[in-house]
Amino acid sequence: MLAYADTSSDSTNADAVSRDIRFIEIRHLNGPNIWTCRPVLEAVVDIGELEDFPSDTIPGFYERLSSWLPSLIEHRCSYGEPGGFLRRLKDGTWAGHILEHVTLELQNLAGMPGGFGRARETSLRGVYKVVVSAWHEGIARSALSAARELVLRAMGYSPGDEPYNVEHAIARLRDMVESLWLGPSTACIVEAAASRNIPAIRLLAKGNLVQLGYGAKSRRIWTAETDCTPAIAESISRDKDLTKALLQSCGVPVPEGRIVNSAEDAWQAAQEIGLPVVIKPSNGNHGRGVFIELGKREEVESAYRVALEEGDGVLIERYVQGTEHRLLVVGGRLVAASRGDSVSVTGDGKSTVGDLIRHQINSDPRRGTTEDHPLNLVSIDGITMMEVARQGLTVNSVPAAGLEVLIQRNGNHAFDVTDEVHPSIAAAASLAARIVGLDIAGVDLVTRDISRPLAEQGGAIVEVNAGPGLLMHIKPVIGRPRPVGAAIADHLFPNQDDGRIPVVGITGSYGKTAVAHLVAQLLAQTGKRTGLACSDGFYLDRRQVYKGDHAKWKAAHNILMNRSIEAAVFENGSESMQGEGLAYDGCHVGVITNVDLTRHYGQYIETPKQVFDVLRTQVDVVLPTGAAVLNAGEAMLVEMAGLCNGEVIYFSLDPESTVIQEHCLNGTAGINGVKGKRAVIVRDGEIFLVTGFSELSLCKLADIPLAGGRTIYEAENVLAAVGAAWALDIEPALIRTGFTLIRTGIENFSGV
Repeated sequence: MLAYADTSSDSTNADAVSRDIRFIEIRHLNGPNIWTCRPVLEAVVDIGELEDFPSDTIPGFYERLSSWLPSLIEHRCSYGEPGGFLRRLKDGTWAGHILEHVTLELQNLAGMPGGFGRARETSLRGVYKVVVSAWHEGIARSALSAARELVLRAMGYSPGDEPYNVEHAIARLRDMVESLWLGPSTACIVEAAASRNIPAIRLLAKGNLVQLGYGAKSRRIWTAETDCTPAIAESISRDKDLTKALLQSCGVPVPEGRIVNSAEDAWQAAQEIGLPVVIKPSNGNHGRGVFIELGKREEVESAYRVALEEGDGVLIERYVQGTEHRLLVVGGRLVAASRGDSVSVTGDGKSTVGDLIRHQINSDPRRGTTEDHPLNLVSIDGITMMEVARQGLTVNSVPAAGLEVLIQRNGNHAFDVTDEVHPSIAAAASLAARIVGLDIAGVDLVTRDISRPLAEQGGAIVEVNAGPGLLMHIKPVIGRPRPVGAAIADHLFPNQDDGRIPVVGITGSYGKTAVAHLVAQLLAQTGKRTGLACSDGFYLDRRQVYKGDHAKWKAAHNILMNRSIEAAVFENGSESMQGEGLAYDGCHVGVITNVDLTRHYGQYIETPKQVFDVLRTQVDVVLPTGAAVLNAGEAMLVEMAGLCNGEVIYFSLDPESTVIQEHCLNGTAGINGVKGKRAVIVRDGEIFLVTGFSELSLCKLADIPLAGGRTIYEAENVLAAVGAAWALDIEPALIRTGFTLIRTGIENFSGV
């Protein structure tokens, strides 16, 4: 559909042309932020004079926008039902809100996941914050830019007479998605991991290399290959002749055959093996250069030459009667199976074979060149031409009406047969994967009936492939999708492991650096290799690697990618949380030290409520099995406690605090078997760990170097660190010992 600006509208006069939507600032929040737990693009947008022109005052705008993007009907908006946004559009809403919804819809139409969006006024007239899901920054920025142009054209305010082509804009975004975003095979594994609360980090700006989990407990995938896929096994799988020899030596049925080195040798081997035969590249993949059921010399020699172009050598095998099947084996277990099928065209007495392929086969919307298409396009290549020639035709021949012409004998593994696989065949596929050494394998076998043993029907395994495609199992043409992503996630993270190391996030108005150092040193003393990113440096296992301010997203991200790190501590300033987001999607402990509103005002943060929204980000990401450690003396933090999904541990220098009393004595809920709610207090100069009605003396406050009678804030820093260590299940005796050992450099970070 072409969408054109209505240049005849009264709204396109000279004054209207000056109306514009201007971006003041655009930033990508890479992780959990003040808006949501997802990555977003936050744009500060100035709509200028459009503040005086809501959508219901612009002639023809509703009609143009709703016709250009009819799928906006699905947007619920504040009404909470389909059509809600269009209703707002008709009743009157402003350009910032419209920009949000159009950006989201363009991303959705291009194939990106997610639909979070917000548009909020700032204190400046006509200036809004527009926030949209942004799993990939570049794609989201392009969608935002395209949405601005589309909205202005629909309003009739964009200068110039060029038509606006909506389909072209979506196609450009879709090209970016196909080039930059995860393929469906990788995405299904990442989604399955997310459903088990396993975090994911994309390791490349484009491509499918992904880390699942954090630090020392992380694993890596590259499509359907993992960090458990041996390089030797992958090399073996590429050598078809070696693979067959190994399988045969272990009693797995394979077709007889050998490597040939010339067309003449191929014909000689075919006669030795017995016609018909199969010819394929010795190290090919994806079925390229594979010819089956060859019975004539000219066919064999011609197929040899084509196969040689696709690989480094040519393999000739006995032809096995039956249909090709692809079995997916994960961790030694069959998890999915699909059947190939032949492809034919039917003559109409007018069209050539080539035309019939285009019109009857490749016109199917399920066929395409991307991973989103479950069926491949049929190419008019040497294999196709040879198949057609065997029927006495060429691609330029016009078959008689009703004549069926076979185009492709095997392929299109898009018919799910998982439930039909005979147990002995499943066992043979699993054995084949183990023999080659692959943890994830695509086992190709040929048999007439997958529900019967191979030996009964002369079936055989013909290939074992590393990095198998998963799309045929995710989106079968016939049959139900199989949870192959979940099978791979379970293989990588057995026994419900979530791939997480202990993560501690610390924020507040001051004292963050001191608490971060204390917690990191206490963790290190438990024997864990600990990473620390804070405002005075970047530390790995107690060693300062870099100096300077590293309380940033990038530094925390680097620690989480470090596979030697067993625990991580991060200082998070409000500016970093507001401008970058958090580097982690969840933490075991979230600490907020205190609140001084004046330290947080600026950059559109102007009210206590906005400060609350920034700091609560740290509480929002506390895991259900984790804890928020909060200063009981701050009313804002007490209010924030109700937002925590896990436990709340308060700390206070006032043992008679009403908040502490109500929290501990009236609460009965517990975490990890603890009866009663917990707090850290000081009474008569002594630190106590309080659980419900019970108290445990930890040590004298004065015995801790950091709190040696200096300031209230320094004493509170100690209590916050104690609370965090306690939440991490560090034994009180070890906390006590740890504090007595902490000496070096305390004075350097006591008040930050």
